[in-house]
Amino acid sequence: MNKSRVELVPLYAEDREQFIKDNQWAFKYGSMEEFGLRNDQMEEDGEIISRKTIEDSIDQGEAYRIICDGKVSGGVVIHIEKDRGFLDLLFTLPDDHSKGIGYGAWCEIEKLHPEVRVWETFTSM
Repeated sequence: MNKSRVELVPLYAEDREQFIKDNQWAFKYGSMEEFGLRNDQMEEDGEIISRKTIEDSIDQGEAYRIICDGKVSGGVVIHIEKDRGFLDLLFTLPDDHSKGIGYGAWCEIEKLHPEVRVWETFTSM
């Protein structure tokens, strides 16, 4: 892992559309790299994750842009219920894969919510 500075910045309304596009691109890229064209898990219009899924997640949780060394490198959405945390979305942009940015973002999430004792996530099949 490199020594890049990773920080979380709350998602502003004016960045919402780009967040959605970046999320869809990151998921599509990852799927194509892993499965190629044979993957049939598209939700809508050739997207691995639908706009509605992302919007619902943003609307019901805390959304952040992942910033690494001053540039947008991904995003995350979490939901907190007392001492339980739920990771709804976490993505890094394809150009920033394998640089430790996701791990750095996770460390920042834990710093934001030290009250959380159990974290849960869901990955589709």
